[in-house]
Amino acid sequence: MTASSYNSELIETFIQKASLKQLVYANTLKVFGDFKESIRNLYESSFETVANHPENLLYKYEERGNFEVKFTFGSDILIFAVHTNVFEFPRDHIVMKTSYVKEEKDRSYCGMINIYNFIADSFKYNRINDVGYMIGRIFVNKEFHYFIEGKRELGFLYSNFVESIIDKEAIRKIIESAIMYTIKFDILTPPFDQVKEVTVLDMQNELDNMKLKTGKRLGFRFQGDHEERER
Repeated sequence: MTASSYNSELIETFIQKASLKQLVYANTLKVFGDFKESIRNLYESSFETVANHPENLLYKYEERGNFEVKFTFGSDILIFAVHTNVFEFPRDHIVMKTSYVKEEKDRSYCGMINIYNFIADSFKYNRINDVGYMIGRIFVNKEFHYFIEGKRELGFLYSNFVESIIDKEAIRKIIESAIMYTIKFDILTPPFDQVKEVTVLDMQNELDNMKLKTGKRLGFRFQGDHEERER
């Protein structure tokens, strides 16, 4: 092999892989744009109903740059965040075993949109030690095929990578499922022995700077989708 042919093969491989990743990333950004639009539409169409509620419920939509959307409803926050990298799955992942990917390996490269759930008070009072939870992550490939790894409804309803092509209707259902899961995902008290000791410094600090962690399952094992009971 001559130096010129070697370089030619090298550059061709680079161009092919870089072009694939750019296509996947562009698709993922487009899908994320549809997520933002769908969440905004939900917020705007329901704002008047929520605003007129006598309990003065917290309800807010925020776009935080190009890669993140923050949707606050009541005591909860959902954050949708698109990752700026493209990923491939491990060889033993179920996606890699499908005929769809075996026919064309490039189909396994995906962009990723993560969905996180936080307690609204964690942001309101700047409780930087509080924890949130990833409740789902959405993978999108070059042909807009998608699937979700997630909790309960999210993981069960959207797992057919071979046949599922993401569109605005699918996005709407994903958002609704994420909100419904979040509403049902309540804060549980941590075991008494884990919180019985508090330092003087903790008590002297203002509430929004307290170092006492709060999270929906803090101190509990956060189990898989097939297990409903928290320990």
